[in-house]
Amino acid sequence: MIIIPVYDSLMLPGVAVHFHKDVLAEYNVIVNHVDEEVLFLFSRHAAKRHELKVESFYPVGLTGRVEKMEEDGLISIVAENRVTLVEVQVTEEEIFATYEARADVEDVEAEDVEARFESLKKQFIQITQKFQGGAWLSTMIMRWKGFHELGCALAGFVNWTWEDKYAILAEDSLAARYEKIEQAAGEFVAMFQINTEMAQKQNEEQERRYKESAIRNQMRYLEEQLNEMNPDGGSDIQKFEQKIAALNMPEEAKAEAEKVLNRMKVGSKEGSEYGVLYSYLDFVTSLAWETGEVEDIKLEKAQAVLDEDHYGLQKVKDRIVQQLAVMALNKKQSGSILLFVGAPGTGKTSIGQSIARAIGRKSVRISLGGVKDEAEIRGHRRTYVGAMPGRIMEGIKRSGVQNPVMVLDEVDKLAKGYNGDPASALLEVLDPEQNHSFTDHYMNVPYDLSNVLFVCTANSVDTIPEPLLNRMEVIKFPGYTAIEKYQIAKQHLLPKSMKECGIAEHQLTVEDSAIEKMVAEYTAEAGVRGLRKQMDVLCRKAAVELVKQPETALNVHGDNLIQYLDKPPVRRDKKLSGAIPGVATGLAWTQAGGEILFMETCFVPGSGKINVTGRLGDVMKESAQIALTLVKSRYPEEAEKFTKQDLHIHVPQGAVPKDGPSAGITLVTALVSLVSGKGVNPDLAMTGEISLRGAVLPIGGLTEKLMAAQRAGIKTVLIPQDNVIDLDDVPEEVKEQLEIIPVSHIDEVLEQALG
Repeated sequence: MIIIPVYDSLMLPGVAVHFHKDVLAEYNVIVNHVDEEVLFLFSRHAAKRHELKVESFYPVGLTGRVEKMEEDGLISIVAENRVTLVEVQVTEEEIFATYEARADVEDVEAEDVEARFESLKKQFIQITQKFQGGAWLSTMIMRWKGFHELGCALAGFVNWTWEDKYAILAEDSLAARYEKIEQAAGEFVAMFQINTEMAQKQNEEQERRYKESAIRNQMRYLEEQLNEMNPDGGSDIQKFEQKIAALNMPEEAKAEAEKVLNRMKVGSKEGSEYGVLYSYLDFVTSLAWETGEVEDIKLEKAQAVLDEDHYGLQKVKDRIVQQLAVMALNKKQSGSILLFVGAPGTGKTSIGQSIARAIGRKSVRISLGGVKDEAEIRGHRRTYVGAMPGRIMEGIKRSGVQNPVMVLDEVDKLAKGYNGDPASALLEVLDPEQNHSFTDHYMNVPYDLSNVLFVCTANSVDTIPEPLLNRMEVIKFPGYTAIEKYQIAKQHLLPKSMKECGIAEHQLTVEDSAIEKMVAEYTAEAGVRGLRKQMDVLCRKAAVELVKQPETALNVHGDNLIQYLDKPPVRRDKKLSGAIPGVATGLAWTQAGGEILFMETCFVPGSGKINVTGRLGDVMKESAQIALTLVKSRYPEEAEKFTKQDLHIHVPQGAVPKDGPSAGITLVTALVSLVSGKGVNPDLAMTGEISLRGAVLPIGGLTEKLMAAQRAGIKTVLIPQDNVIDLDDVPEEVKEQLEIIPVSHIDEVLEQALG
């Protein structure tokens, strides 16, 4: 008997298998004629002939008979019966084996098996109809006679291991054997259907892409034809494609821009969405996404530019130079966010522009006054027509660079509305730990603001939220002295007004006496904005005369200034001409600078009531109560005057609101003057808050108050002892004209005021 070793092949009774004689020869197997008997031994692992051993074979084998021998060497053998091996011997030349028959357990009904088999055949025939040449496959399937042929045919297409294949052969129960084959056939059919559906979808998707590509190519061809007919420029799509390709945008921003561009390509120009998409792409592609070459910061040049553009403000300019020095050492944007605080017209905004010129950067100004919508800072979301970016990103676009000097004007006038808190939105903009990835809602992608030099301005810090104020360094802008205003008017304001009005230098001469008179009698402010307006009025009236008489050379001096500016509009509070009991001179800070205030008190017949007028705020009303209590406690013998008469306290200019913690000692002095009948020296003014124990408490705005005293002709000023350190900020020319006396207790105040 011929013994053939087999590995990894499913062979079942009644099914023909095919071997080539050359393959059999490798195992020393030679088939001589038809009808020879064959015994198939199934090895446990792949092995050459000389590697086979007794233990290499499974215990179940299969007999067969040679059915056909072809001339090309192909041999067909029909498997017949399963057997159980009794003994196997392996030598170098041959393999010997004895066996005994192994019967099948026929635990199935023939009719049921036939029906299940025919159902599977139909499914396979339906599958073959989807193939090209499926008729040949259908014919072959129709010849299948049972589950054994089906199982052997499937063995090469399903995920059966060699152990699975052998287990089917070794299974005695026909029901279990057929069930395994049927299950594999069902899985094969289901998998084929899934693969077919996937292939169909892939083909449909591929066809769609081909179709879309063909349409786009046709559109591109048509656009090229239109461009040839319209030489003014290409289409919007091409323009934005070129811009996006040219810009070195971050991946996230580029992906968003390309996404919007793709939506724009498939949309219609007549649609409402097209305009929104166009506006977005136009904005994004207009931004600078890379930091250009930055000039090295030269402190000498920066100092020269600041001195050239602004007279005075030495401490402010020193602080700016320090900031620039830090940036020069770090080679990047660093340092604090500067907040310039001062009265209008003191040069806060213009010095921001000077910083930009000093370091060779672009400058952009953003006004935040009255902004009460968070979207003004963060931008609107692109959900409707008319959505816009926030003011920060709009400023970046206007500057055309990624690292401008951005002046945020009037941060103290941000308002909180029902659309959010813009001051909170500004926190992310100014915080160096966050602004490297600032996301404008309109852009929907992060933008790096860490290279922007932010400069903020405000008239007062009182209305700035604490979290926002903590991110900035406050730099005070004191008011200008009369000498500084004179120099600013002569060096800056007059030449600028003459240039704007088209007046040449030889056509108009404004003498120093005229400028000094303008400063003294035509303006009453800490800054120079009002002075600039008066200078513009003078030049406009001079322009009228020059147009009428072109050959005339005008000369303006102190005596004929009234011809150009009319009567002086300023009605300054001057010091009292004499001492009046019950009246004391105080000093107040305003957003326009400093002013003197007269605290007026008097008794009228009554029953001890107190009447306070002059639109005083809560703080000053409390100061009045403290002052009254302090006077009663220190002068008990005079207390009857307060119970038998009504006391009236008034601060002139009743239409102007007044408040602040600095009127305490002035009110005490006025009340003591009233009850004692002694007048206060009119050349004396004072500022300071008072406590019930008589201590003089420090105040703010000392520089502006002393300048107001100097303008009013005051000779002596009392200030709190704790404010002596602030005298370093007061201009020397002001200190030279005033006798400044520090006081720490009310007794010292009364001694200086009333002797």
